[in-house]
Amino acid sequence: MRSDLIFGALAHVRNRYELCQLAAKATRKLHKPTTRLQDTANDVLVRFHENNPMNAASTNASLELQEAPLQQRRAA
Repeated sequence: MRSDLIFGALAHVRNRYELCQLAAKATRKLHKPTTRLQDTANDVLVRFHENNPMNAASTNASLELQEAPLQQRRAA
């Protein structure tokens, strides 16, 4: 059942709102037109149960911050 998948995924995510946001983004990226959307959402929740989605998100965010060049303001 999907409720079991949700409770399993909550082990790695702080709250339900954050889980919903992450699952929606992942479902949009992983969905293939030939499959049912419900199956894709269930696959995403299974992946979240097996792995920590927050670890990958925080790693990607920190890499983006490190790669972005620092801009300096000049007086006009």
